[in-house]
Amino acid sequence: MRSFQDTTNDTPKKKVSLKHAFKTIIWPRKGLVMIGLLLIVISKTAGLVLPISSKYLLDDVVINKDYTMLKNLLFIVIGAISVQAITSFLLTKILSVQAQYLISELRVEVQKKVLSLPISFFDNNKAGGLVSRIMSDVEGVRNLIGTGLVQLVGGTVTAIASLVLLLRISTSMTLFVLVPVSIFALVAMKAFKFIRPIFRNRGKINAEVKGRLTETINGIRVIKGFNAESQENSLFEEGADRLFQNVKKSLTANALIMSSSTFLLGLATVGIMGIGGYYMIDESLTSGQFLEFTMLLGFMIAPIVQMSNIGTQLTEALAGLDRTQELMAMTPENELGDRTIALNNIKGDISFNNISFAYEDDKNVLHGISFNAPSGSVTALVGSSGSGKSTIASLVATFLTPNQGEITIDGVNLAEVKLNSYRQFLGLVLQDEFLFEGTIRENIMFSKPDATVQELENAITAAYVNEFTDRFEKGLDTLIGERGVKLSGGQRQRIAIARAILANPKVLILDEATSNLDTESEALIQKSLNELIKGRTTFVIAHRLSTIKKADQILVIENGHIVEQGNHDSLIKTQGRYHDLYTYQARI
Repeated sequence: MRSFQDTTNDTPKKKVSLKHAFKTIIWPRKGLVMIGLLLIVISKTAGLVLPISSKYLLDDVVINKDYTMLKNLLFIVIGAISVQAITSFLLTKILSVQAQYLISELRVEVQKKVLSLPISFFDNNKAGGLVSRIMSDVEGVRNLIGTGLVQLVGGTVTAIASLVLLLRISTSMTLFVLVPVSIFALVAMKAFKFIRPIFRNRGKINAEVKGRLTETINGIRVIKGFNAESQENSLFEEGADRLFQNVKKSLTANALIMSSSTFLLGLATVGIMGIGGYYMIDESLTSGQFLEFTMLLGFMIAPIVQMSNIGTQLTEALAGLDRTQELMAMTPENELGDRTIALNNIKGDISFNNISFAYEDDKNVLHGISFNAPSGSVTALVGSSGSGKSTIASLVATFLTPNQGEITIDGVNLAEVKLNSYRQFLGLVLQDEFLFEGTIRENIMFSKPDATVQELENAITAAYVNEFTDRFEKGLDTLIGERGVKLSGGQRQRIAIARAILANPKVLILDEATSNLDTESEALIQKSLNELIKGRTTFVIAHRLSTIKKADQILVIENGHIVEQGNHDSLIKTQGRYHDLYTYQARI
C-alpha cells in the first residue's frame, strides 16, 4: 500500500530571514511601500485625535459649558475619522492589490523554475505536491507587503506615539504598564520560534495530501476496478489527520499567546484602575486626564496584542518562502554542466560512445553502450522489459545525461549543447501518450501552435485522424476530456502521431507507437509512420518485432548491454537472441 511521502530533498536549508525578504520583496517596490507608509502615519496620527479630544471634552467643554468649543471639537473628530477612512481605502487599493500582484508574479516565476528542472526531479516528486508549492506557498507574501506590513508599521507608530503621550500624562502609571507588556513580548517571541517550523511542516503536509488526492482522482478507474475505495479513504483520512494535528499545534501556540496577553494586560488594567483612582482622589490627576490615559493605553496595547497575529502571519509567510526558496535555488537542467553550444540546424547523425548510466549510485543500467545512428536511419531497440531500451531513448531525448561516455549530434557533444536548441528538432511518440484536456485540434497543434491550415490538414491525413474525427459532430473541435479519456487508445495514439508529424522533427523517438492500436488501425498507422520516418533519424522501441523488419539497424539490449546488432535478415541468420524473440512471437 502506498502512503503519503514527500520526496523533496529533506536536507535542512537556510531559512529565509525577514531581512532577506525585505531586501528581495519589499525594497524593489519601495516607491509604493513609501506611499503606503506615509498613509499609515497619517491614518494612525488621525486616530490619536479621539483620545486626546476626550480630555478636552471633560476638563474644558463640560466644566466650562463651552458650546462653541464642543462644536469645534466635534468638527475636528469628524475630520480625523474622515482622514482615517480615506487613508484606509487607499492603503487597501495600493498595498493589498500590490500584494496580490506580487503573489501572481511569484507563482509565474516558480512555475517557470519548476518547468526548467530536469526530468529526474519530476520522477521524484508528486504532481499534486508541486501544484501546492506553486499555488499555496507564495500566498503568505501578502502578509509581507499587504496587511501584515500595514499592521506592523501602523501598530508601531501608534504604540510609540501613545507611549510618548502616556508618559506626558503620568510617568508612574506608564512604567507600571510596561512591566506586563514586556513579559508578554518575551512570551510571544518564544512562541514564534516554536510556530515557524510548524508552518513550514504544514506546507509539506499540504503538498503530500494534495499530491495523493490528485493521484486518487486520476486513478479513479483503477481504484473502482479493484474495489479499493476504503483503502484510499483510509490513506486520505491519515493525511487529513496529520494536517489537523499540525494546525492544532499552531492553534495551541496562538492560544498561549492570546491567553498570556489577556492575563498580563488584564493585570495592568487593574493596576491602572487602582493607581488612577488614587491619583484622582488625591486630585493630582483629572478625570479627563484619566479618560485620555485609558484610551491612549488602549491605542498602545492593541497594536502590541495585534503583534501576535502579525507575528503569526509573518511566520507563515516566511515558512512558505522557505519552501519556495528551496525550489528557486535548484539548478535548471540547462545549467547542469557546461551547455554553451546553440544548434541552429542539424543533419541528425547521432553516436553513442561508451555510454554508461545509473539511476542510483553504483547500479548501472547501461554498460559501455556504443553505436552510430546516421542521419535519416532507423534504429530499433528490442529486448526484455527492463533491459535499458527506454533509458537509451531518454538519453537521445536529453531527458537523462550519461554518467560516463559521450553522445554526439553531428559530432558535437550533447552534454555541451543548449537543450532547447536541440529539442526544437526532436519529436516524440510515447507508448502512454499524454494528451491535454481540450480539443483534438488543440492537442495536435500543441507541437506547432502557428501551423497553417494546410500543415494541420496534412498531419491529420497522414495520421488517419480524420478517419474518426469525421464521425464526430464537432470534428477537430471535439473535447476529449482529461488525458483524452473520451477517446479510445488507438484514437489517442493517432492524435499523438499527428502531433509529431506536425512538428516535422529531425530526430524522432517512437516508443511502442503502435502498441495501443487494433490490427486495422495499426496497418493504417504503419503506413503513416513509414512516411514520417523518411529523412529523419529515428529510434524505435518495439515489442512487436514485425513492425521493425525494415529498420536499418536493430540493437538487441539485455541487462544494459548490446548483445546483438544488425538488420533483420542478418540477425535472423545468426540464430541468436533476436532470432529467438522473433520466432517466438511468430508462433504466437
